[in-house]
Parts: sequence; structure tokens; C-alpha cells
Amino acid sequence: MHYDALLLDLDGTLLDTAADFHVVLNQLLRNENLPEVSYQQVRRVVSHGARAMVSMGFGIGEDHPDFARLRDAFLALYGQHYAVHTCLFDGFAEVLQHCDDRRIPWGIITNKPATFAEPLWRDLGLPYQLGCLICPDHVSQAKPDPEPMFLAAQQVGIDAQRCLYVGDHRRDIDAGRAAGMATVVANWGYLDDDDQPSSWQADHYFDTPQQLLTLLAP
Repeated sequence: MHYDALLLDLDGTLLDTAADFHVVLNQLLRNENLPEVSYQQVRRVVSHGARAMVSMGFGIGEDHPDFARLRDAFLALYGQHYAVHTCLFDGFAEVLQHCDDRRIPWGIITNKPATFAEPLWRDLGLPYQLGCLICPDHVSQAKPDPEPMFLAAQQVGIDAQRCLYVGDHRRDIDAGRAAGMATVVANWGYLDDDDQPSSWQADHYFDTPQQLLTLLAP
């Protein structure tokens, strides 16, 4: 079965952003005179957001009195270093060019705030025709609620049941399923050892972005 639109999570699915987060978190740790963390430690928690990265790096919970200050400092540093090492995951250039060449609409649905997601996509300067960029700022409920999925389907002009959604976190699959979309787990993404994606009930589990071509019009 072929689908009429391709919708994608951002961090850990379409874009490999972990290297920039690694630099930023270690800069903050150095500022606080604390030891740095490894790239793999950061990569495992990127999809859980800034709070998870700060918690992991500093070994503190959100109830810690310094947590809000450190999270704000982390985001401020990221705002200065969001598109230095970030790039498409290998294989996505072919997929996005395929969509553009065949006029298959594609877009992004992310829980990354628009204040970061919009300039990140702009500054990467990629030559592909982005159909929509849905952030938490654009809806009343972010993923795993299906509201952003329906908004994306509306903006690309394709019924949700004819859309394919790809993500690397359970909330991605839950949101896609709730909207009636076909879902794909991005095995190349930021999956943690404890995630157990086989329990997410996705329609497909792909190891490379190129496998998405089998579900899009030839």
C-alpha cells in the first residue's frame, strides 16, 4: 500500500541533532565545574527533550532547586548552537527528493518549540519543499495527543488515514495511531535500551530512511 503524504518527527527521525546537544550540555557542565558526559549518554535521551538532558547531565530531578535555572541556561546555549553539527540522517536526502519530484507532500510534526524548530530548519538551508512544520506552539495539545497530526494532515491537504508518520518515540506512534495514520518506528533514531519499541504497535519498523520509499508512490 502506498501513502499520499509523509509526515516526520524532527529530532532523532529526520534530523540528527544529538551532536549539537552534546556540545551544549557539556558547555553547561563545564560552566558549572562538573564533569562532561559522553555523546552516547546524550543521544539516548535527546528524544525526551531538554528536561531529560539536564536531568541526565546533572543527575537531578525537576524538583531540584537548581533545575529551572539549569534548564533555562541549557536552552539559551542551544539557541546559539542549534545548527552547527545537525544534519539529515543518511538516506533522507533521497527520500525528500523523491517526494518533491513526485509532488508527494511531506512535513514535520515535532514537540520541539517553534522558537528552535523554525530557525533550525531555515538555517539548515535544505532544498526541499517542506509542506508543514507543526510545533507545540501551534496546538493546544502536543504529541501524544493526535491534535498536531490532524493539523498537519490539514495543512498538507491529505486525509490523515492516507498519511504515513515516522518517529523514534512512543508518543510519536501513539499520536499517529490515534489520528488513524500508518506509523513507522525509526530504528535509526534515538532509541533508548529501555524503550522496547516492539511494544508500541507500529505498523512498520524500519532500519533506514530509504525503506520509506517502499510505502510512497513510485
